[in-house]
Amino acid sequence: MPDNITNLSYRNGLTATEMTSGSNSDAGKLWLPIWSGEVIHAYDQYNKFEGMVDSRTIASGTTMEFPITGTVSLQPAWGAGVELVGGDDSLAKTFTVNLDKRPMASHFELDNIDLMITQWEYRSELARQAGLTLANARDKQIAAYIARASAEEPIAGDPRSLSFHAPFASEDYAALGDGTGSTAETDAALLLLKNIEDWMVYLQETDITTEGVFCAVDPKAFASIRALGVARDNLDLGYGSATGASAQMFAGIAEQGGLGSSLAGRPQLEETLMYMGCTICKSNHLPNVDYSATDADIGEDRYNLNFIGTPAAAATARHCKALMWQRGCIASLKLQGLKVDTVDDIRRNTVFTVASVMSGTGVLRPELAVSVIDTTNTTATSGDNSTSSTRAELKTAWGMSGEYVAS
Repeated sequence: MPDNITNLSYRNGLTATEMTSGSNSDAGKLWLPIWSGEVIHAYDQYNKFEGMVDSRTIASGTTMEFPITGTVSLQPAWGAGVELVGGDDSLAKTFTVNLDKRPMASHFELDNIDLMITQWEYRSELARQAGLTLANARDKQIAAYIARASAEEPIAGDPRSLSFHAPFASEDYAALGDGTGSTAETDAALLLLKNIEDWMVYLQETDITTEGVFCAVDPKAFASIRALGVARDNLDLGYGSATGASAQMFAGIAEQGGLGSSLAGRPQLEETLMYMGCTICKSNHLPNVDYSATDADIGEDRYNLNFIGTPAAAATARHCKALMWQRGCIASLKLQGLKVDTVDDIRRNTVFTVASVMSGTGVLRPELAVSVIDTTNTTATSGDNSTSSTRAELKTAWGMSGEYVAS
């Protein structure tokens, strides 16, 4: 046996105890921090929404308070003897955001820890899956809370007296991302762009910063938007009696002043488009499913809403097709980041590893979020097929109780 068998990477000894739980001075303990770093890197790489909202990491405790600053009064002409009273909203109020009661965890069990320690390909794949699993779950939680913010209504006594934007709702959104290449799909994509314009105008008219504004859709809807102006038949290219684009499709649409890069490029999940100052992104984790169903939960009950639910007064479900928000709409909390633990189970002759994170989410400014809703009547009976919806309807349809409460 070679003399250097005890000097393999990241360890001094070959026993399970030495490889997983050596003393602080033992080099055998190095592999766990290294693997933990790889899990954290994978989590940060795959997590999409956490960087698009107000994210904080706290060192201890279970809550974080965010103040409501109120408003500043103006005296247009301050005459002699006129007393300034500072307005009627000087009472300090805060929003409290809580961590979840329990952490979420990705876990696995190995019967050969030596592979994970010495083989980078093996360890990196496990780290990728561990980070990806946590990132996907956290993405779904944050997206669910952006949707919650889009359904919240003004609270009594809010000194800011803000107007909340109603959901963008239409039965035309049923065709968004259906992949048919039909005029209905094109019209739905154009309608979404029009609603983005309306949303940006609303933010500007209410003196809200338009930095960090996002619109999230699923990959099929993203493809519908990205394909706007792409030829679907020869008439679109200017042949025959119709007048078309007559542009070289694979020269790229960026050169034509369009939304994206060359069509020859390979679409990526991280790909984004920019329209009117709003970043359009795609995600597989939009709240367009029933998380309240059995085995579909993504955390505590406050996350597990039925986002394809139906209001009591209508026969039409309220499907969430897209979300628009400014990054200050919700807060995402983490307690000291990711934590990785491992233990040697001598009874099973295995090593059990857990990557966990303690996180929490809360609504801060509901006026900074709005939903795009498909109101198509998909039931066999006659019912409402309206092109309008309200935040109150969304709360009823999704089985949501108000959380936006100041203390």
